[in-house]
Amino acid sequence: MKISFIGAGSMAEAMISGLISNNVVESGQIYVTNRSENTKLHHLQQKYGVQTTYDLRDLFHQTNIVVLAVKPKDAKEVLQKISLFMQPETLIISVIAGVSIATIENILNIHAPIIRAMPNTSAAIGQSATAIAKNSLVNNDHLELTLSLLSAIGMTMIVEEEKLDAVTGLSGSGPAYIYYIVEAMENSAKEIGLESELAKKLIVQTLLGAAEMLNHSKEKAEKLRIAVTSPGGTTEAGIRVLDQHKVKDALVNCIKEATLQSKRLSKQQSS
Repeated sequence: MKISFIGAGSMAEAMISGLISNNVVESGQIYVTNRSENTKLHHLQQKYGVQTTYDLRDLFHQTNIVVLAVKPKDAKEVLQKISLFMQPETLIISVIAGVSIATIENILNIHAPIIRAMPNTSAAIGQSATAIAKNSLVNNDHLELTLSLLSAIGMTMIVEEEKLDAVTGLSGSGPAYIYYIVEAMENSAKEIGLESELAKKLIVQTLLGAAEMLNHSKEKAEKLRIAVTSPGGTTEAGIRVLDQHKVKDALVNCIKEATLQSKRLSKQQSS
């Protein structure tokens, strides 16, 4: 099997790391290219042993899967550039946020099996939450192959394509929201007199524990929160401040805005 990555950014690296570390494919089976930044290609080659090239004929020769992992703003230009080399039997997996399957088909001017996927950067440690959608040319073999590849980087769910903008806003960008909250927790740790290493261990384990509680409990998050919020206690005091600052509303608006941005990107690419 040969997998060719178009794009060498954080998402491409996360997927490459997951595929190799989980022994799904060997490093020599992965080829990578980007527009011009040779430093990133050199980094991937040195760290993972993948093949890198700017020769598109070499990149697409006998490739089984093409992974589109470029920035949305570069998508049209890149798709136009590679359209001359695409073969209709090649499976295309796109992780470009906000670029629809129809747009990819139109720019490439090809009838090929296309799967649009929305993983997140936790793919690097095999913990991505990934949603995928497909066009009518994707058969069961394509789907099984894709699921086997993506299972190496985390959990995968199949959804209708119109839900991918919401998935992008919720889980695609989700790790950044969690890191943002952790930044605040780290800053507060300094102010209340905890050393950074101690604070990090406590924060990480708190996140892991809360995630496992959510995963194993049949209760909703609201009930789990209420269960640990004793009247007059420390948690209630802290939650009161969050409510005063409307943190919950801010997070809801954050995810809505990210979803809208995904839709805007899609309109820009299709116009």
